[in-house]
Amino acid sequence: MSIHVKLHHRTRYRYDRPVQLTPQIVRLRPAPHSRTPVTSYSLRIAPQPHFLNWQQDPQSNWLARVVFPERVEELLLEVDLIAELAVQNPFDFFLEPDAERFPLEYEPWLERELRPFRELLPVGPRLAQRLAAIDRAPRRTVDFLVDLNRALSAEVRYLIRMQPGVRSHTFVFPFAQFRETGGYLVRQNRAVTIVLHILLHEHGL
Repeated sequence: MSIHVKLHHRTRYRYDRPVQLTPQIVRLRPAPHSRTPVTSYSLRIAPQPHFLNWQQDPQSNWLARVVFPERVEELLLEVDLIAELAVQNPFDFFLEPDAERFPLEYEPWLERELRPFRELLPVGPRLAQRLAAIDRAPRRTVDFLVDLNRALSAEVRYLIRMQPGVRSHTFVFPFAQFRETGGYLVRQNRAVTIVLHILLHEHGL
């Protein structure tokens, strides 16, 4: 059974004098490959006049490019959307036969295409220690991903931030703080040569 959630986002910038804005790139629209259906979406931008063009980046995320031909004293961005939330199995996805077993070996042409997604960023000693502790024994890829998420779930605790106007959560490791589990999982999976196009963020496994 699904539920519908209505979200409203408002960002407003005020300037102490009329300013000439450069083209603004707004990333406030859910990606088309998101598993969560978005049944209604609207973006309101002020002031007028302005020119709006929708674009997509190399990862297919929506970008709103906004050009203001005249000087402005403020910039207002408002988003309203309705999303349909339903229970989903994050590990219910298709794998090519040659990707069913971990560790993965990519064909040369695919390795070239995935190279930007496999770029490893520098890590600190604590994160390096966490990555070194990952069990890389050969097994089914889905089982490997489930094990990664289960280990993360055991180490994470959620803290509700009580600052006025803040509705997000911060999760805390025993050794570090991150604002989102998805970003950590991407870095973790890159370290073990797995490229994920879907962020696996269900930690109740």
